[in-house]
Amino acid sequence: MISVVLCGGAGSRLWPVSRELHPKPFLRLPDGHSLIQKAFIHAASLPHMQEILTVTNRDLHFKAIEEFKNSGVSVPSSYILEPFGRNTAPAIAAAAFEVKRRFGGDTPMLILAADHLISKPDNFSQAVAEAVELAADGKIVALGIQPTGPECGFGYIEAEGRRVLRFVEKPDPGTALEYFESGKFFWNAGIFCFKADTVLSELAIYNSDLAVDMEKCLERSRAGACHDDVVELDGQTFSTVKDISIDYAVMERTDKAAVVPCDIGWSDIGSWTVLCSLNEADLDGNHVFMAEGGASVLQQTQNCDIHGGGRLVAALGLENILIVDTPDALLVADKKNVQEVKSIYNRLKKSGNETYRHHRTVYRPWGSYTLLETGPRFKIKRLEIKPGGAISLQLHHHRSEHWIVVSGMAEVFCNDETRFINTNESIYIRAGHKHRVSNNGLIDLVIIEVQSGDYLGEDDIVRFEDKYGRPVMDKG
Repeated sequence: MISVVLCGGAGSRLWPVSRELHPKPFLRLPDGHSLIQKAFIHAASLPHMQEILTVTNRDLHFKAIEEFKNSGVSVPSSYILEPFGRNTAPAIAAAAFEVKRRFGGDTPMLILAADHLISKPDNFSQAVAEAVELAADGKIVALGIQPTGPECGFGYIEAEGRRVLRFVEKPDPGTALEYFESGKFFWNAGIFCFKADTVLSELAIYNSDLAVDMEKCLERSRAGACHDDVVELDGQTFSTVKDISIDYAVMERTDKAAVVPCDIGWSDIGSWTVLCSLNEADLDGNHVFMAEGGASVLQQTQNCDIHGGGRLVAALGLENILIVDTPDALLVADKKNVQEVKSIYNRLKKSGNETYRHHRTVYRPWGSYTLLETGPRFKIKRLEIKPGGAISLQLHHHRSEHWIVVSGMAEVFCNDETRFINTNESIYIRAGHKHRVSNNGLIDLVIIEVQSGDYLGEDDIVRFEDKYGRPVMDKG
């Protein structure tokens, strides 16, 4: 069996911790694991799991690799990299074509979302085993979650035994109550199982243009510098593929749909209320999560959700309030409005405010950088380069850079000369000079970078070479 992990979306309802370049799958849970790590661990633990294929954005590829590496489990992995989001049907179609090409059309595929939580792994394994049996008989199987209440935020599956009667969209409160009381409806968690040939044949029937365009995109993509374990989709052909969910494209139309009702402890972590509830409440009903270095002082405060970073958060005389504190953004909201956080995210994106896109600390394949301070004609960053890491060979037209090594030893190529810069030493990089810094040591290389110039935007970069396969004229 091949597991396909879909890692997309921005997780805008969990802003400001979730950002476009650090979306919900990478959020750290109270037990220390991220959601994408948990999806990887659940998939890896299933019997007969041959490989985990992750479909994600190109900019998140290195983050996914790092999360899987630190998950504590080992299983062969491969990747399909999208240049931009195109919904679940194109992602699943691309995965099915690749699974068929590499493993054969009869290979069963399990589709998992990277940003959902499964807290009952034994029940999950049992449900998947039943789904695989149905998939072997040519069914397209959905795991139907036993509802715990009349939830309006999920799609539903009406079923008679294992036979799907219909898929229905998110209902209004009255209809949701009817569904819950009938006992015939299950939540649609977006977890599917089928043979590669089965889903491709149904796509050919109900969305033939999508299937044809996706196959053309893969052919064009493989013609480039791709390997079996990483296929980077060609942006031009991918943009022609229909943007549609697998529910609309296939599940609501096929006569091969089946359901496996189950209780797997599933949650889509769709709001701050749900995420904060993973932490045990104190005697006043407050759910508090503080990152390393952070602390909280609560006085006359009840039924509040507090998610803090590495500093002190104090609350006085509050009730039913959400507080989310990050180094560059603070969210304070009435808990009854938590579903509207997405509107704040959308306003920031529309206005061009970069807090929708990334944090002060931005992760790169070589490590990370943290913005410390910025002002007229200057910017100060902290660079952390992993052992074996190197930034691209690049130049900047509008800014010069002064690098001070705080820890480790830097190998710096600048203006056709290579120099080794030790701790407490520095080097000056003039605008227009080609340069690259590498860490060939065994510990993290830490550099304080002081930029100066008329323009300090991240897009002032010309990239000539990059060991991570990033294209020239890209950011970062």
